[in-house]
Amino acid sequence: MDAFYASVELLRRPDLRGQPVAIGGHGDPNSRGVVTTATYEARAFGIRSGMALRRAAELCPQCIFLPVDFAEYRRWSQRFKAAILELTPRIEDRGIDEVYIDLSDQIGVRIDGGEAIARHIQRRIAAATGLSCSIGVAPNKLLAKIASELNKPNGITVIEARDLEQQIWPLPVMRINGIGPKADARLEELGIRTIGQLAAVARERLVEQFGRSYGNWLHEAAHGRDDRPLVLESEPRSMSRETTFERDLHPVHDFQALAAVLATLCRQLSADLQRRGYAGRSVGVKARYDDFRIVTRERTLITAIDAEQPMRQAAFECLQRVPPRRRLRLLGVRAGALQPTTAAAR
Repeated sequence: MDAFYASVELLRRPDLRGQPVAIGGHGDPNSRGVVTTATYEARAFGIRSGMALRRAAELCPQCIFLPVDFAEYRRWSQRFKAAILELTPRIEDRGIDEVYIDLSDQIGVRIDGGEAIARHIQRRIAAATGLSCSIGVAPNKLLAKIASELNKPNGITVIEARDLEQQIWPLPVMRINGIGPKADARLEELGIRTIGQLAAVARERLVEQFGRSYGNWLHEAAHGRDDRPLVLESEPRSMSRETTFERDLHPVHDFQALAAVLATLCRQLSADLQRRGYAGRSVGVKARYDDFRIVTRERTLITAIDAEQPMRQAAFECLQRVPPRRRLRLLGVRAGALQPTTAAAR
């Protein structure tokens, strides 16, 4: 979906269309929150997801900031996915604003490369939601992901195996989903900036530099090879709650304030689990330091839980294992290894 959170907000505030708008935190650019997404008008000023709201306001003083409303975004997410389900049930849900779709059984998809079907999907989503999306059509998930981001907004890009050299290899290596900032920096040191340059490197050298698993994957990804099937199960594997603080909190000196926040997050997460009928076999805590480094601690449980009290107890044990070396900007709690509560009861 194109700038999904911002696009949903524009449905409620059509008067803001054509203006730079950023979504994040409580909508206060003076707070410690970060941008979750922004309209393309705001992106023209350099505003990006994950950027501090204050920095976004510096880049674009006229930018309009709106608070995050996840409940509303989830409702529109269900609507656009329902529109696709009317066409095919073979969907891998990748979060609130993205899906993979298996079109291999659609009549005519191999005749026109799938562009007509992609256009049909766009029209169905627009009719059901009033929102636009960009679609990449390709032989596998890796190339489809890259293609979906090449022609935004409201674009369609078809990539076939013969298009690799012309359309994929000139792109920066970070266009490959799975190459993050650290790997990008290391590749830069090796003089590798584009996917084509990465494809030209011998597999053995990549294994030598990055290890057997990641080195082999880099080689395959650069050549557009990806044999991952769609994951069609709809049940969630984890649920979480987190919050960014208005001011940084020290793990020792501000422990009472952190404890109050963690207790609230556990209460909210417990309610989420019970409402959706799940229990978790693990509980974890996520903390982001003031230098943006993230640390996680997790505990595996004997039995799956959805109640607030045992969740809070496990989460506090995890919090006490977080190194108190710096102040914290963010705290979160996560329930993992989820199973339906009917199965947990057995």
